[in-house]
Amino acid sequence: MNRAILSKLVTAVAVAALAFGASAAEPSELAGVVTHVRDGATIEVDKIPIGLNGVFAPAVNARFGKASKQFMVELVWGKRVRCALNGENTGDLIIGVCYLGDQDIGATAVGVGLARDCPKFSGGRYKALEREPARSRIRLPANCR
Repeated sequence: MNRAILSKLVTAVAVAALAFGASAAEPSELAGVVTHVRDGATIEVDKIPIGLNGVFAPAVNARFGKASKQFMVELVWGKRVRCALNGENTGDLIIGVCYLGDQDIGATAVGVGLARDCPKFSGGRYKALEREPARSRIRLPANCR
């Protein structure tokens, strides 16, 4: 079996295991095209739902939610991304940090003020990128603090 096919197979098995509740011994990586954007912190890569680790964006029906989602659509929809999965899942989402080239898309959303750092899960990775307007208009849920 050629190396590219084997790599895709290993990734698919790891992603399937994560999606069905098995824990991974080590983080893995998923690369593919963004096929859907659910909101400003949730994308689907080749139809696999990925939650951006440590990023909180408002729900689509909340204040600034549509703008946050639209920003993410314009940033990544139809484009190839790479996600470093951390081995966690939240039921229907696999959690990871996703990149468009070398650009962390979660950092980009936080940096433009349409998402916030979720310190409980990010360890403060995006805190310095937060803008004051976002702090006052996007309220973090209790499970982020």
